[in-house]
Amino acid sequence: MTVDRRDPAARVAAHHHTGSGTTRIGYPIGVRNVRVLTRQRLTPRMLRLTLSGPALAGFHTYQADDHVKIVFPDPDGTRRDPVPNADGMLDWPRPLPTTRKYTVRRYDAAAGEIDLDFVLHDGGVASTWAASAAVGEEVTIAGPPGAKAFPHHYDHYVFAVDTTALPAVGRWLEHSPADVSAHVVVEIDDAAEQGYPLAPRDGVAVTWLTREGARSALAETVQALRLPAGRSFLFAAGEATDVKPLRAWSREHIDSLITGYWKRGVAGLED
Repeated sequence: MTVDRRDPAARVAAHHHTGSGTTRIGYPIGVRNVRVLTRQRLTPRMLRLTLSGPALAGFHTYQADDHVKIVFPDPDGTRRDPVPNADGMLDWPRPLPTTRKYTVRRYDAAAGEIDLDFVLHDGGVASTWAASAAVGEEVTIAGPPGAKAFPHHYDHYVFAVDTTALPAVGRWLEHSPADVSAHVVVEIDDAAEQGYPLAPRDGVAVTWLTREGARSALAETVQALRLPAGRSFLFAAGEATDVKPLRAWSREHIDSLITGYWKRGVAGLED
């Protein structure tokens, strides 16, 4: 599974899990027109857009890995948004409009706001839009469609991610129990990306890996971790080829949820 380097932050929901750790939670899927409320540059390559509007009333998101699709207009400006149906799903027009998936970093029901974080890079549909989206600009979002629930009964958690999965990790850290034990391994392309805000937590160790060339050290770093006694759970997300070695390894060592968010050379790939 994969998103080209032109759109590495687009979400590809290809899930693999072992053991009984994860539970699928379904939601009725909505379509909402919202507006850009604020823009905030978190790191040199990560931009946060806060979206707001009355259409967010009744929005639902419960899991750190929840995502919405941004639905883009056609090149001529025509909007062909999906339509909710009686089954809690969406009827999509054909041919499908251009969409990209993004993790819901924050949802504030009282304020009617959600945050989406964008990895900025050349050539990506969503990245290009986010880089120039003005405060007040309207955008259509669809979802969330449901999620694999992060389990709460493990003694230790391991996160193996790249920049595109930092929003999910950041949200999980903010909402996990006070006594959580975890190790977070993050592979980035530039050391400046260590500025992404992750809540400091007792019992949580964060390792930043700066990629050198095309070779990923993410999987081997995780495999070399000394896990504490008890049951551990792995969440791995990022470029599909980089996290692939953890699939076979996890079957022998650890319950897991492994997700290819994107793949080099492929734009907008869906599961």
